[in-house]
Amino acid sequence: MAEASQPLEKSKFQTPVDRQAVAADWRGRGFSCDLFTDPPGREWIGFTHDVNELVTVLAGRLEMELNGSWFAVEEGDEVFIPRGARHSVRNVHDRTTLWLYGYD
Repeated sequence: MAEASQPLEKSKFQTPVDRQAVAADWRGRGFSCDLFTDPPGREWIGFTHDVNELVTVLAGRLEMELNGSWFAVEEGDEVFIPRGARHSVRNVHDRTTLWLYGYD
């Protein structure tokens, strides 16, 4: 599980990513599962939450920053963002990126 070790778990979900499979996995771990649709260049900068968050890319590619470190998030990867952690997301794909997010 991503939350037990590193924030990024590469290829957590098989591609093409099945949204229902992700939702079922997350639900079993106590997380919601909703969809963001971001155009190329969209950025979400400097967020914090009072809950833990999971992120998985369905289609496209993101870059994420977590506590000052940036990393690539590709289709099927899962990111765990602990409560209170400052984080940012940007769509670096040349097309719309679809990504799932969930809170516990």
